[in-house]
Amino acid sequence: MTSSLRSGILVVNKDPGITSFQVVAHLRRLLRAPKVGHGGTLDPEAAGVLPILINEATKLTPYLADHTKEYVATVRLGVTTDTQDRSGRVIREALVPALDVPAIEKVLARFLGRILQVPPMYSALHMGGKRLYELARRGVVVERDPRPVMIHALTLESVELPFFTIRVVCGKGTYVRTLSADIGEAMGCGAVLQQLLRTRVGPYSLEAALPWAELVQARDGAFLWARLLPSDSSVSHLPAVELTEEAAAALLNGQSVPAPQPVATGGGLVRLYAPARGFVGLGRLNQVGSAVKPDRILHGDYPRPRVLPA
Repeated sequence: MTSSLRSGILVVNKDPGITSFQVVAHLRRLLRAPKVGHGGTLDPEAAGVLPILINEATKLTPYLADHTKEYVATVRLGVTTDTQDRSGRVIREALVPALDVPAIEKVLARFLGRILQVPPMYSALHMGGKRLYELARRGVVVERDPRPVMIHALTLESVELPFFTIRVVCGKGTYVRTLSADIGEAMGCGAVLQQLLRTRVGPYSLEAALPWAELVQARDGAFLWARLLPSDSSVSHLPAVELTEEAAAALLNGQSVPAPQPVATGGGLVRLYAPARGFVGLGRLNQVGSAVKPDRILHGDYPRPRVLPA
């Protein structure tokens, strides 16, 4: 199988000072793969886990975005910037109150669970056909509606005022910069995100990630192809359904097929496999779990005849 047909996930430990786009561009050159994307942007100054999706695995990007993420964030109290991190323009400074561990933990407890968060101006969200950071760089500030986000866990790791470090487990769409700034406001002195490390994205941990230094030193893609994880590793939490080859062929043509065994999660997503094809993509069960229809199909990991237009 040529590299242009191989698909999978490469988990990278991004260094600070590198954009997620630069990681993708570097790997596209090394791997010579037609499709390369990432599973969740990391801010340029942030470090840590950045899943890279190769070829057909890029079709699974929306599902990877649904995973929880874990961060270790260092927050600096007493400073507010326009970017909500240390790279921005300082717009306010304040005295830091004499906070002890119980006082900080009491404030953190207010940010657990489902909370509302106003997206920062320096973000990649679109508004009026422009990304917010493009407007912010021109000095334009627009109203942003608060959005619900989920904070699953928020623990205090260390305190050395004006700094403290927290561990955050959160759902999709959460801005840790904004969380840090909001915590600072709740403490009465403002705050910025001083340092950020993403330690996990779904099943992908920092310990298993490929260091950026090794990517920079790589001279060709052979070393990287050997580190590729299978595409279905990104959806390993979903139930698996084994299809016959005949059912898989029908499903690849867009047809619903009978589910070969009872699956408890009626109406939910499942991983689909066939004996000769392996992982073929994701399907969605009907409410009683008796049939499955295609939701996102991957074609790149097995040979298939070329179909010419009629």
